[in-house]
Amino acid sequence: MTFEGFETKDSVVVVYTGGGKGKTSASLGLMVRSLGNRSNVAFIQFIKYWGVSEHVFIRDIQALYRDQLYFYKGGKGFYKAGDLSEGHITDEQHQRAAAQTFNEALKATTSGEYDLVICDEINNAVHDGLLTGKQLEKLIISRASRTSLCLTGRNFPPKLLEHVDIATDMHKIKHHFDDKFLANKGIDF
Repeated sequence: MTFEGFETKDSVVVVYTGGGKGKTSASLGLMVRSLGNRSNVAFIQFIKYWGVSEHVFIRDIQALYRDQLYFYKGGKGFYKAGDLSEGHITDEQHQRAAAQTFNEALKATTSGEYDLVICDEINNAVHDGLLTGKQLEKLIISRASRTSLCLTGRNFPPKLLEHVDIATDMHKIKHHFDDKFLANKGIDF
């Protein structure tokens, strides 16, 4: 199929943001699509340190995609989230974990080794002050020319939209959490 007057890009920056559910799920779909294309993918996860279903899935498929899929689980959980936060983890530990995870992401995006680098929940780390907007901008603009980048999490900085090719705002219409129901494993996490 051809589209007269259209071109292709060597790589793109994709953002999944907003207060609704589905940002990580969308990035996992992007990972599946990319692996199906025989691309090399790095999935770098900020925040979600505890066991979530995608960790099991990625662990299981890594045997199939040995050389194509790199997974790094960083972060120390929710930061200053009241009852949801890890009470024994200090601000400094959160900041060190975010910095280490950012370094993994920067290494992956600048190496030229990956066709797609997904930084899951990085927007939250920036919004929470664990990383700076300048660091996020550096990650975007210093990536290898053929490396696409996917950034997920709430509160993507609007001033960085000029560096983005695709941005989707996941807007919540309804969620059962608002009616005092806990998240369902395999659906919400």
